[in-house]
Amino acid sequence: MTVVVRELTRDELVPAWEMGRLAFGGAAEPPPQTMRVVPGVSRLGAFDERGRLLGKIVELPHEHWWGGRRVPAAGVSGVAVAPESRGGGLTRELLGAVLAQARDRGAAVSTLYPTVSAVYRSAGWEVGGMLRAADLDTASLPRPRDDEGVALRPGDADDSPAVTDLYERLARERDGLLTRRGGFFDEPPAQAPDAVTLAYEDGVLTGALVLDRGRGYGPDARLDVRQLLAVTPAAARALVGVLAGWRTVARTVRVPLLAGDAVSAVLPLERVTDPGTTAWMLRPVDVVRAVEARGWPAHVRGRVAFRLTDALAPWNTGDWELGIEGGEGTLVPARGEPDLVLDVRGFAVLYCGGTSGRAVAQAGLAGGPGDPAALDLLASGPAAQLLDYF
Repeated sequence: MTVVVRELTRDELVPAWEMGRLAFGGAAEPPPQTMRVVPGVSRLGAFDERGRLLGKIVELPHEHWWGGRRVPAAGVSGVAVAPESRGGGLTRELLGAVLAQARDRGAAVSTLYPTVSAVYRSAGWEVGGMLRAADLDTASLPRPRDDEGVALRPGDADDSPAVTDLYERLARERDGLLTRRGGFFDEPPAQAPDAVTLAYEDGVLTGALVLDRGRGYGPDARLDVRQLLAVTPAAARALVGVLAGWRTVARTVRVPLLAGDAVSAVLPLERVTDPGTTAWMLRPVDVVRAVEARGWPAHVRGRVAFRLTDALAPWNTGDWELGIEGGEGTLVPARGEPDLVLDVRGFAVLYCGGTSGRAVAQAGLAGGPGDPAALDLLASGPAAQLLDYF
């Protein structure tokens, strides 16, 4: 059977949404954002000779912060295949089309949230980290001190750009977080939050709390925090104190977690009830761009050569030498035959700073006669994190 993968037309958005609803469940009517044509967002469909839609995929024009630099990326979402066409490699074909398209527009890496990790592992993605949230007893939250010079005020929709700027101040100092600019991030939210609180110090925005109230005020009442951002300890204490003020009407609060931030240093994490974590996966779209577009730790210096294998993106396959010095990275063709072999999935997990070269070798994602500890150079940045589900 001949399959054609192409951009969906506006008229084809409804049947594509119906395919996704059949795959994942959902409301009877499509949400408005699924029917909008959004700049930069690409919706591809796979069609047979009769023009019948067999599968679909969405590419999101994301950027990630990595070492203080914006790394262009392809977020993958909404992958669905008709029941009669599953198991025949159609998902792999859709993923290959997205990778080629993303490379043409300059993307360096690709991230996604898997429903079935085996499918994406076979196409070169690997788990890079976990999206985490914590459920906390509202009564366990500390109340703020009164002498810290933090001014609080309610926020509204007009404050959204300032909140995004605040998020950027926090995100650019870490690896992996999205820039929250472009694509759906530039669109109005599908639903406005119930409450926004902003924290200021000396007239400068240093913290933001964005939450949904939920229903009721009994034992099952829960606040759902969309954003809890703070770039100073005082702002973190003040905003966590605002959450503590809900203790009489909401017994539980669910808070997104970002390891090592000012908020985590305030929350009583020993009281956490974990509602579950969601794995996210990454793979390089173009390994040269992935190395050269990001920032690297300024204190790291070294070189390592390896042979990379990438069946779905053959432009990545080859013998490469990674060099890092002065916060810059390069990836150039190796001058000799490397004594290390690295699978594209091993490249992905090392790039995310989540493991070591020897651990990757134990997982079967690296080999060769050389010492895989030399691949630690690729993992020299901090562990990557995400705060956004897509």
